[in-house]
Amino acid sequence: MHRRQFIQLTRTGVAALLTVAHLSAAESRPPRILLRSSWQVVNIGDIAHTPGVLALIEKYIPQAEVILWASGDLSPEVAAMEHRRFPRLKIVKGSIKPDGQASNPELEEAVTWADFLLHGSGPSLVAAKDVAAFVKHTGKPFGVYGITHGSFLSGDDKSLLSQAKFVYFRDSVSLERAKTEGVTCPVMEFGPDGAFACDLRDEARATAFLKEHQLEQGQFLCCLSRLRYTPYWSIPGSKRPYDEKRHLRNEALKDQDHAPLRQAIIDVIRNTNLKILLCPEDMTQMAVGKEQLYDPLPEDVRSRVVWRDQFWLTDEALSVYVRSAGLFGSEMHSPIMALGNGIPAIVCRFEEQTSKGIMWRDIGLDDWLFDFDLPADRQRLPEAVLALARNPQAARDKITAVRRFIEQRQRETMQFVQSQLPTT
Repeated sequence: MHRRQFIQLTRTGVAALLTVAHLSAAESRPPRILLRSSWQVVNIGDIAHTPGVLALIEKYIPQAEVILWASGDLSPEVAAMEHRRFPRLKIVKGSIKPDGQASNPELEEAVTWADFLLHGSGPSLVAAKDVAAFVKHTGKPFGVYGITHGSFLSGDDKSLLSQAKFVYFRDSVSLERAKTEGVTCPVMEFGPDGAFACDLRDEARATAFLKEHQLEQGQFLCCLSRLRYTPYWSIPGSKRPYDEKRHLRNEALKDQDHAPLRQAIIDVIRNTNLKILLCPEDMTQMAVGKEQLYDPLPEDVRSRVVWRDQFWLTDEALSVYVRSAGLFGSEMHSPIMALGNGIPAIVCRFEEQTSKGIMWRDIGLDDWLFDFDLPADRQRLPEAVLALARNPQAARDKITAVRRFIEQRQRETMQFVQSQLPTT
């Protein structure tokens, strides 16, 4: 063989090897998930969806790379909180235009980069328009993780949900409604709300707050309350218009909905050594708690009740919840976060909150689920709260099997998410 031929063949061989190596590297790269989540920041529960799903991916699909496709109102403060827990997380915002182009280069790059779109937990298929545009213009697969379906918040999502690789519903009512409507997604099952896995912490702020108000670990219960409809129009800077119909509905039922909580507070204070912390899940609830719970209390009771007058973020709130003896009230995601971190929680619900509260029945806590549209449930709430207060250890024992079930479903659902990703 002539020297020139040898060199040419060598060069060709090296080029071929480099090509094979490049293809092999591409094939063996980590799977890429574009997580469409982060709906609003006025509610610590809506915030909690995102870090919860991120924590599940971190635990069960550790090799995956994730970019968060967040909604426009994700604030720098909340983004900084998420980055403290997930320092390598990249966040993009924006939308996909009708021509298929993203509204900014960062989102365009993320859409091109992604192997799979995962829609996070929420009250509906919140980002249906974004998901539809992603599917139409990329042809890439997507799945849905832990949503409620069929409420007044849901649109006509039958066709889009049917195109998903999987849809995990966070309550059985939603799952059955999707089946009845004829959604044909191949995998439709119960899957826990992502917020169960939220593990954010702000120990410094929580410790300072508890010390300031003389709340000792395990020696207080947290109580959260809300109106039938969140009065978003009352939040400073909100662009949501005043809704007369919803306001009147709130006014008509606020005393009925808060009377059982007030009685529970009175019974706990007068029959145990525990204190009560009134705390908010959204930015409107400090005022609600003061007007409906704190101010009407008898003086001997009020002296051992702490009313939090400032909103907080998810990390500080969860750091307080895990130091409490338990939670009760008419909110959903503070109980979800508490339970996911080993703290007992009693849930009160009403029709306006959609079917999400039914998840408490689905996970085996039906006797800690109270329907405030039913007089009998309103009447028996104080007794249940007092029982929790009197024997918090029994309450913790009660949730042991529940948490095992939740963790099992988290593991199973995440294993299926992994199966839909490119193999490494």
